[in-house]
Amino acid sequence: MKIYTRTGDSGETALFGGGRVSKANARVEAYGSVDELNAVIGWSLTQLPSGSEWRPRLATIQADLFAIGAHLATPEPRGNRRKPQLPDLPVARVDEFEGWIDAADAELPTLRAFILPGGTAAGAALHLARTVCRRTERDVIRLNAEEGVDPRIVKYLNRLSDLLFTAARAVNHAAGAPETEWHPQPQP
Repeated sequence: MKIYTRTGDSGETALFGGGRVSKANARVEAYGSVDELNAVIGWSLTQLPSGSEWRPRLATIQADLFAIGAHLATPEPRGNRRKPQLPDLPVARVDEFEGWIDAADAELPTLRAFILPGGTAAGAALHLARTVCRRTERDVIRLNAEEGVDPRIVKYLNRLSDLLFTAARAVNHAAGAPETEWHPQPQP
């Protein structure tokens, strides 16, 4: 099987369960953003030390994102089409995220100001993943306004962005990298 199919050369793509849409379609934007988020999390993994507790957590999240992407790539069936078998949505993970966030927060200094993304390479990568997660969330909400999306996906992404922020802080803290607070600059 070849990696190229030529079926998208006209600017359209196939959806899971049937049908073709423009590659600029809100559904394609949403699951494409999930794919991008997954890739950025994969890159973040390469920046983490081998013994980091965040490595298995991020690997679990990557698998979750494939399941979420499958749901987003599958519109409600029309006509005589049947909805294909989809992986379960990782809805219980949201509670797990909250536990990870609370445990990490207990070890971190209290936030007293906005902080600038950065620190170690791993911390900066996780901050980038957080921003991609927020954009992904916006794309999914946009799709929801047009066609409807399982609200558990939005909740997952919202909590994931909180987790990625906390993970960035935790990784930087463990490495001894100070956080840089943002302070508005006076206007000249």
